Amino acid sequence: MANILRQRDIIDRRSLAEELAQAIADSSAPALDRRVLLPPLKAALARGQAEIRRRFEADGTAARAVREQSFLVDQLIRGLYDLVTERVYPLANPTAGEKMAIVAVGGYGRGELAPFSDVDLLFLLPYKQTPHTEQLSNLCSISYGIWAEGRAGDALGRRVPALRQGRYDDSHRDPGGALCVGRAGALRRAENAVRSRDRARTAAQFVEAKLAERDARHQRVGDSRYQLEPNVKEGKGGLRDLHTLFWITKYIYRIDDVAKLVELGVLSAEESARFERAQSFLWTVRCHLHYLAGRAEERLRSTCKPRSAPPWATPTGPARAASNGS
Repeated sequence: MANILRQRDIIDRRSLAEELAQAIADSSAPALDRRVLLPPLKAALARGQAEIRRRFEADGTAARAVREQSFLVDQLIRGLYDLVTERVYPLANPTAGEKMAIVAVGGYGRGELAPFSDVDLLFLLPYKQTPHTEQLSNLCSISYGIWAEGRAGDALGRRVPALRQGRYDDSHRDPGGALCVGRAGALRRAENAVRSRDRARTAAQFVEAKLAERDARHQRVGDSRYQLEPNVKEGKGGLRDLHTLFWITKYIYRIDDVAKLVELGVLSAEESARFERAQSFLWTVRCHLHYLAGRAEERLRSTCKPRSAPPWATPTGPARAASNGS
């Protein structure tokens, strides 16, 4: 992942690989026993989280923090995948039906993962389940354990044949995804299938569906901009509304960067800058909320008491000052 400074200060995948291999060697349990693999994985997560939080509280750069959080999770998943495919279940010449991919979707797929947000994973299978891909899919249950204890997030693993109806992006509200690890060909085939399906759906239909989804979400969390305890993610004017705008323009104009809308004349330079400032502000507030609460907290409340949390989730520095009303 680009623009991640001093990556090994967050996580050293080589060291993690050595720790995982040693944990297996020192245990008489089966190689993929969660009780063996989870301690080094969870320790690496805690160290990385602590470093990301330290950086965020030093300069308040939320855009970098959410990229670093995505990078940290990437490395954990890749380290686990490498262990399974290279040491536990190696396969020298996989067939076409054994070339699977693990795709990051949702905020994680965009490279925008808040400190305690859910980690959404999608397992793409070329055709149908094989004994080898079934073994690899056990990664889902192991990865779930990394986040299931000690934080309010989880790994959502779905096993979807990549070519079946091109539905992989419909399994999550955020269209598309990013290859986390595995065979890129499986993701490309899925994307091609989705594009074929999309050609039969007009832009008007897509926009109508997205706006209906937005209206339903607003009704669920409070259909007003003037909530006493606004939800900075799902509420009216929150991050999800900005994402909806981007998804609509991405679908219509086939772009991946909001700044390109200026080149196309859809937005003025001033409007694009306002979009970026709004997103940066909301991300900063959201990161502070997560760190203060020690969980995925999206509401800006008058009191935000931390629940029982690991030491690296204890409010310090600027975040503590914010909790005292400054």
